[in-house]
Amino acid sequence: MKRGILLFLCFMSMLLASCSWNNGSTQGEYVVNNHSENQIEPKDSKHPPKLVQEITFSAIGDMLIHSPVYNDAKTADGYDFTGMLERVKPFLEDSTISIANQETMIGGEEIGLSSYPTFNSPTELGDALKWAGINVVSLANNHTLDRGEEAIQRAIKHWEKIDMMYTGSYKDEEDRENIRVFETEEGISVAFLSYTYGTNGIPVPVGKDYLVNLIDRELIAMEIEEAKELADVVALSLHFGNEYERMPNDAQKDLVQFVADQGVHIVLGHHPHVLQPLEWVTGESGNKTLVAYSLGNFLSGQDEFYRQIGGILKFSITKTVENGEKLIDIHTPQFVPTYVKYENWKNFEVIPMYQLTESDLLNAQKHYEDMKEHMSQWMPELKFIEE
Repeated sequence: MKRGILLFLCFMSMLLASCSWNNGSTQGEYVVNNHSENQIEPKDSKHPPKLVQEITFSAIGDMLIHSPVYNDAKTADGYDFTGMLERVKPFLEDSTISIANQETMIGGEEIGLSSYPTFNSPTELGDALKWAGINVVSLANNHTLDRGEEAIQRAIKHWEKIDMMYTGSYKDEEDRENIRVFETEEGISVAFLSYTYGTNGIPVPVGKDYLVNLIDRELIAMEIEEAKELADVVALSLHFGNEYERMPNDAQKDLVQFVADQGVHIVLGHHPHVLQPLEWVTGESGNKTLVAYSLGNFLSGQDEFYRQIGGILKFSITKTVENGEKLIDIHTPQFVPTYVKYENWKNFEVIPMYQLTESDLLNAQKHYEDMKEHMSQWMPELKFIEE
């Protein structure tokens, strides 16, 4: 009898030891720990939480360095452009990514500086952009080939030395095939592409197409598709339009619609040297593309009033991942109109227009209000930063 009771107790002990309470289950099931394929998994492993990430983005227009500008930056030891950018630095360095259109090659003083019509700028200009918060430069424009391959190669060498991402002009074919993707610490990646309408009649050297990206719809579509596979967001710089015209022409609008149809998220336009309005353009898949047809001159030696006005486009990018689906939202566009102030071709300084006084510019407040109206005419929700 005692032996039977003992056997029964042993059996029950073995049964209980082989079972456990599944705390991950909301139903309170018992699950036999036999590593069966039918084992119930916690619901959290099947439904990961929604992930939301966000970065900020800033873009400026043309860095078009005429001789009065670099002569003004001359020091006993070289060149220093930082003072010219000091008052706009806070609006660039506070962004996750900031991009500039570097219109003049920074080939350096060693090969001879030059201005219009063929430009070559000091390498210290790149240092100043880095100091101000810029971390990407677009190099495809009508002045890319001004001083030939030597200036391009010297410029790229310096961009690499200061760890600045460049796009639109490359040192060789392998470099060109490496689509630029900026990986942020926040977990959002942005691909940068850049193209120009031409090079002022200077022919691209045979077999060296990599020196400058020309606008070619087939090439652009192919590279956009590749960029979409590599990054969350695609930003496209286009050097196009008519100089000094304050509204985009039909060719600009047509090309922008084409790239929006390909799924580009952001278009940054340059070349007119004056500001053109911002706009949302809807692609054929219903996607929305943020478009700046022209961001004007950010720093230059041009002396016509509207050519002294540029600006800083700022916006946010949010990536939401839920149930295996990724959603990218470009939102909260903001703008800071800027003005290049100088006196007798000296003391060049880029100043936010809302900070201008009457001593800086006659009727400064009226000019500022006019630019706000001009830039927001197709985007009434556009906010203007004034602090």
